[in-house]
Amino acid sequence: MRSLSLCFLVLFLFGCETTESEIQETPKIFTHFEPKHTFLDKSDQRIIEDAQVKPQNTVLLHKKVNIKKPSPKATDLWVHIAENLHFKIDQNRALKQRINWYLKQPNYLRAVNKRAAPYLYHIVKKIEQKQLPMELALLPFVESDFRPTIASSQQAVGVWQLVGATAHHFGVQSDQWYDGRQDVLASTDAALDYLSYLHKRFDGNWLHALAAYNSGEGRVKRAIEKNKKRGKSTDYWSLSLPKETADYVPKLLALSYLVKHPQKGIKRPKLAYKPFTTQMNIGQQFDFSVIAKLSGIGSKQLHAINQGYLKNQSSPNGPHTLLLPIGQEALLKSQFFKSNFAGEYIVKQNDTLYGIAKRFSMSVKALKQLNNKNNNLIGVGEKLLVGQPKTLPSTLTVDYKISPYLEHQEIAIPTIEIDYEVKSGDSLWSISQLYDVPHSDLAKWNKLSASSILKPGTQLVLFIPQAEKQKAAPIKKDLLLDLQKTLNQPR
Repeated sequence: MRSLSLCFLVLFLFGCETTESEIQETPKIFTHFEPKHTFLDKSDQRIIEDAQVKPQNTVLLHKKVNIKKPSPKATDLWVHIAENLHFKIDQNRALKQRINWYLKQPNYLRAVNKRAAPYLYHIVKKIEQKQLPMELALLPFVESDFRPTIASSQQAVGVWQLVGATAHHFGVQSDQWYDGRQDVLASTDAALDYLSYLHKRFDGNWLHALAAYNSGEGRVKRAIEKNKKRGKSTDYWSLSLPKETADYVPKLLALSYLVKHPQKGIKRPKLAYKPFTTQMNIGQQFDFSVIAKLSGIGSKQLHAINQGYLKNQSSPNGPHTLLLPIGQEALLKSQFFKSNFAGEYIVKQNDTLYGIAKRFSMSVKALKQLNNKNNNLIGVGEKLLVGQPKTLPSTLTVDYKISPYLEHQEIAIPTIEIDYEVKSGDSLWSISQLYDVPHSDLAKWNKLSASSILKPGTQLVLFIPQAEKQKAAPIKKDLLLDLQKTLNQPR
């Protein structure tokens, strides 16, 4: 009897040890909190907030731990955007109208995506770094159909449609050489900072913040106060706002809904989850034609993705940051970069890769890529290439009186007036795409709103370049199609 009891005791202890061992094998970091944001690139750091990790010696016995498996890494940027859209969607009349509008232009996103492709990855990363809603990545589509140089009747400019005062307040430079509102990434920083400010001013209500972004902070505050005095609800849908603003937020929410649910009818684009362009600080005044010659990238292509620059040269006072149509890794390994824009640093006692990278405003990954390093080992006296632009006076500019780019831009292109009869199934969007004119311009020419429904037989007027008179449609080729072809070529 005694031996039998000992046998049961041994089995019991063995069972306890097995349970404890199995629980200890579970990574504790996943059992006590869930990451608020996860950056999917290997080079990005996982951001974890409000972690409450229990002490290492804490053992949870006889308790089942449910671990949420991390979702597989997205390989498509649009899939990643869709998976991170979290705004609550109320299926009301205004929203349904906007959804129906988009469904009548099922190719809308695919068409605009061609203009967004060089920038969208960077915008998504900036939104994640600032821990803002992913829905904001869709705002340039709503604001401008992602046209960097478009200007509204209120002189709001660029993909984020920033007016001069707001842009200046949030640090956007502007002079005769450069307009940061047309610089997609510079204006993105300003727009996101402005939206963050509005979010705080409206006590964390994103719909109020978005309405204020469109029509102004004061107007939305007055609408809220008016409802308070009348004892009415102050939610966005109950506010009395201008028609443009009343349509603005539903337009963003509708686009968000359809991106998340493409099976409803919109054709979601495909775009690799990686950067197609790299920002590079030239470090001094430069000429587009010189950079084009050094890099082998066409001057036309450089201008197409750097439309913040108004001349063929950067300003003597900066900025001197250029977006190049190649990935960072390819840039750092290129002879173009190593020969012209990489300085040399000699490793000293107690140096680390992290310290050197920080000193030259680089990431450790970029420093290792530039020096073809697979590990973190460095030796005293070792020569490292660093991302410090060399001083090359007079080699990056061309001496001429008139910029050929500016001269080209100032040539007035005559236009001709065309009458178009609306056919069954036509919409303002489809006609604007047919003749490659801005959707907002087509609406303005015909004194219509952006959401106007067209009746067959209606006569519309369009103004198109006379040089292209013989072409039926579309009228001109988007310069960014050249970039798209370049990006799709295997390296």
